[in-house]
Amino acid sequence: MPDVEENVPLKNPGDAECGSCKPEASAPTGENQSRPEAHVPCPIEIVDNVSKLNNKIGMNRDFHMEEKVLPPSSLEGKVKETMHNAFWDHLKEQLSATPPDFSCALELLKEIKEILLSLLLPRQNRLRSEIEEVLDTELLKQKAERGALNVLHLSKYILDMMTLLCAPVRDEAVQKLENITDPVWLLRGIFQVLGLMKMDMVNYTIQSLQPRLQEHSIQRERATFQELLNKQPSLLNHTTKWLTQAAADLTTPLPTCPDTSDSASVVSSSPSEVAISPEPLSPTMVLSQGFLNLLLWDPEDEDFPETLLADRMRLQELESQLRQLTFLASVLLVAGSFSGSVLFGSPQFVDKLKRITKDLMEEFKSRPEEAMQTVSEQVSQEIHQGLKNMGLAALSSENMASLMGQLRNIAKKENCVCSVIDQRIRLFLKCCLVLGVQRSLLDLPGGLTVIEAELAELGQKFVSLTHHNQKVFGPYYTEILKALLPLDQALETEVESL
Repeated sequence: MPDVEENVPLKNPGDAECGSCKPEASAPTGENQSRPEAHVPCPIEIVDNVSKLNNKIGMNRDFHMEEKVLPPSSLEGKVKETMHNAFWDHLKEQLSATPPDFSCALELLKEIKEILLSLLLPRQNRLRSEIEEVLDTELLKQKAERGALNVLHLSKYILDMMTLLCAPVRDEAVQKLENITDPVWLLRGIFQVLGLMKMDMVNYTIQSLQPRLQEHSIQRERATFQELLNKQPSLLNHTTKWLTQAAADLTTPLPTCPDTSDSASVVSSSPSEVAISPEPLSPTMVLSQGFLNLLLWDPEDEDFPETLLADRMRLQELESQLRQLTFLASVLLVAGSFSGSVLFGSPQFVDKLKRITKDLMEEFKSRPEEAMQTVSEQVSQEIHQGLKNMGLAALSSENMASLMGQLRNIAKKENCVCSVIDQRIRLFLKCCLVLGVQRSLLDLPGGLTVIEAELAELGQKFVSLTHHNQKVFGPYYTEILKALLPLDQALETEVESL
């Protein structure tokens, strides 16, 4: 079974087979067959590859296929557009000739027929027979030979079928096509919307099969891992070490930031912190702490848990997203302490500060000090101007200097504001693992409400990943935790529930 990409290109109109009319040839996507000696994967690689394959759909409830949109300025995008335009221009020349040449039009109508039939449900036999009859390939060919093929009339029939079969979200796009009278432009629009309808059908099928796909994914991954574990009993060594460290971390108090001055003081404690207290030690909290520790994993550390190898890349992406949100929330926290409640209470103003900060996030990775210098200048100016526009007292030169200084300090390692925000975001993620994302959003730790939407996205991704992993490898975690923790009857039941 080939790997499944989440972003899959739509079937393009120009891809219709039409002899010499075909505007674009598909480049081979397979590996070079003249490559040297094939690499023999080790057991860990097998676990990694199989898990990645099964995780694609099974782990993500919101998994869906999307059209691959090429940037218009890219070379591939320009070539593709040029080829497609050439194809449609050629079709126009054929239909405008005397007598008309219907060769390409026939191939297009044939492909349209196949797409329409693919959109039908098994019970829609009457529509299937009707489409087969109206778009009968041999009949259309005979009409073309007599010069009696009415492309515009057939296109109108196709639009009627599309109106019946499309999802409500495509109604507007189909209606717009009804106003097109040029047969070539109409066919071009039909192909574009049919491509979207095909994707809608694929996603509908995926969602319908999601529960079975997820269960199959879980059973398949677990069976594959068990086979390898039978051959290599040490396959859980790194996983055991990972959970042992998580248990040790829960008995060690979190370090406190020595500097609680300035903006860090406005970050108040949250009831969620009490709800997620690490005492008493429990299996659920050990596993949750273990998952959180993966967001701090040193890329150079090869002792990564065997049960999470397939998720390592996703975890690294989540860790990067967490860092970006820490940076963003820290800037907004400092900015808010200088803006006043009236100015910072404006959603438009906060969104503007977000855009300024987000635009420099990539630069922050490679040049943090330069990026923060730019952020400090732009954010300070926005606050100063915003206060003036609202008729409020503008920042004094002393306050302006203080604001810029605090913003620049965010780039420094161990910055107190960033440390506090980082701990709060990790606390939120721990809440998500125990209470769920929606309940955790109701009681956000101080300083995070301005990035609520971004946190919801991060939390959902993290919970989806960890829940799927726990369903697959829960039995192995159960055995490890039984050996690690002194369990009473209640905790014994909790471990078994994993």
